[in-house]
Amino acid sequence: MKATRNILLVLLMILTIQSCQDKRYATYIANVPIYLSFEDLRKTVEAEAPVDIVNPGKIYFKDQYIYINEYMEGVHIVDISDPSNPTEVAYLPVPGNVDMAIKGDILYLDNYTDLVKIDISDPENPVDAGRIEDVLEYTIPAYNYDYPMARIDEEEGVVTGWEIKEYTEEIYYNPYPYPIYFAYGGFEDALLSSSSVRTTSSSGSAYGIGGSMARFLTYDNYLYMLETSNMLKVADISDEENISIVYDDYVGWGLETMFIYDDYLYLGSTNGMYIMDLSDPKNPVKKSLYSHITSCDPVVVNGNTAYVTLRSGTTCGGTADLLDVINVSNKSNPTQIASYTMTTPYGLGISGSTLFICRGDKGMVVYDATDSRNIDDHKLAEFTSIKATDVIPVDSVLFMIGEGGFYIYDYSDLNDITQIGNIPVVSE
Repeated sequence: MKATRNILLVLLMILTIQSCQDKRYATYIANVPIYLSFEDLRKTVEAEAPVDIVNPGKIYFKDQYIYINEYMEGVHIVDISDPSNPTEVAYLPVPGNVDMAIKGDILYLDNYTDLVKIDISDPENPVDAGRIEDVLEYTIPAYNYDYPMARIDEEEGVVTGWEIKEYTEEIYYNPYPYPIYFAYGGFEDALLSSSSVRTTSSSGSAYGIGGSMARFLTYDNYLYMLETSNMLKVADISDEENISIVYDDYVGWGLETMFIYDDYLYLGSTNGMYIMDLSDPKNPVKKSLYSHITSCDPVVVNGNTAYVTLRSGTTCGGTADLLDVINVSNKSNPTQIASYTMTTPYGLGISGSTLFICRGDKGMVVYDATDSRNIDDHKLAEFTSIKATDVIPVDSVLFMIGEGGFYIYDYSDLNDITQIGNIPVVSE
């Protein structure tokens, strides 16, 4: 028995030495992550004096203020009490921010992996009200597909960008029976561990209004959040000091946008529109899926009609640019009313029977949608000298965001829709 034990110990030593000798290192040109440490990420958010809008993202409206996302950088707060003279009053530097929503006096912002709360009881002097750490998925920015991805170490912090440079990492070498190499980390591990790329209201209410591209929305005492991994997360925000996740589940593939109307949640995805019942707000129940061609897909709803824009030529896939009009009177069986060819449709908004459709570099077009089967015969206005990506119509005022900046329109007279104010983008 002792001899057998000694033989086993010798064999173990040989294997250990061999495994050490078999260590190899590979050097190659790769996307090497640039990190922001969690310590720096989680510093107190301190409001700053207004800064130029350079790369506008999504917009959100509440009371007399518009909140404009500076893509991946922070939020501009704009006083629009005088629509002809929108005035920036503060800037919130929040790295990684893309989405936002408001309930009461709290503005909720994504901050990479964290959810940040900002007290906006005085929007001109917003105050950090705390954060919930690690409530959002760890995501990575888009990278150069011409090069492999170096290993990501999530303990280092969040990835804010990439450097294309030489990278060396340890690999495992197995000489028998074939010289096959396995990298510790690299492209495959990073792909598996991280995600790539990334209601009707009125002034004075507890809730604000987001655009059709929203991935954050508040409803009742809950915050709804879409994640790029196709998960829907619901947080109970009834007690802002003790926020908890009450729902976290896979809903469907390619989730992109959300819209709430009459106790139902409409999710736009790259392959269709999901309808979820919010009778129990903390436990959304899927009612149906209206399928369409693969394409980017924001959605808005008015009455029993949903309007969905489908855009091609993006990472969403698809080859057609369309407006789909859908009858949603039966939430379990939505049916198409009509489909119209559109030019590069982006976000959209509906106010009564007036439909606003953004078209990117092609501007914005406005239709009377009273006759759902003949919308394209009832164009009210077209604006081609702007760049439009999303809109929020409120009463007779339209807020629009695009690459050129933030615009305000008066549409009280549909025969004379007029731009009354704007804040232009300042080129870097």
